[in-house]
Amino acid sequence: MHPDHAKTAMHMLLSGYENEIGITRKVIAAVPAEKSGHKLHDRSMSAMDLAWHIPAAESFFATAVVTGTFPAFNNMPENIKTPADVLAWYDAQVASHLPKLKAMTGEQIMKVIDSPFGPQPGIVFLQIMINHSIHHRGQLSTYLRPMGAKVPSIYGHSRDDKEAKEAAAKA
Repeated sequence: MHPDHAKTAMHMLLSGYENEIGITRKVIAAVPAEKSGHKLHDRSMSAMDLAWHIPAAESFFATAVVTGTFPAFNNMPENIKTPADVLAWYDAQVASHLPKLKAMTGEQIMKVIDSPFGPQPGIVFLQIMINHSIHHRGQLSTYLRPMGAKVPSIYGHSRDDKEAKEAAAKA
């Protein structure tokens, strides 16, 4: 891929990613702190672990794309106790990584990075990061109703959002 094309592709990916950030925030914010230990199955991650895994993995991939080296995966810090704490950490990571990703040149984004998944250009890992987050966010959204929480809109209205809007219109 020519560096100019890579820069255009990067711009498109980041535009989509910025939209995904807001959706991810809504899903994590919907996790009730008092039920964050909920699991759908014994082999499943807890809601809190899954809520953490999404931003931790994004930071892992974004760091690799920006620096050209995969860091150690972030374990949940001891001071993160609630989904609100996860969101604060996520917001700080996005604020740090997004401007750096946007500033990358076509040559930089096409640089091949050695990884646990094999060598690939950085832009490939950006796409993997986005796909990974969407995948796990979908998993986390399925935890919400069994925990008694409302499911926010993801791509279009959720039943919970629709019912809330209908109730507000009647009031």
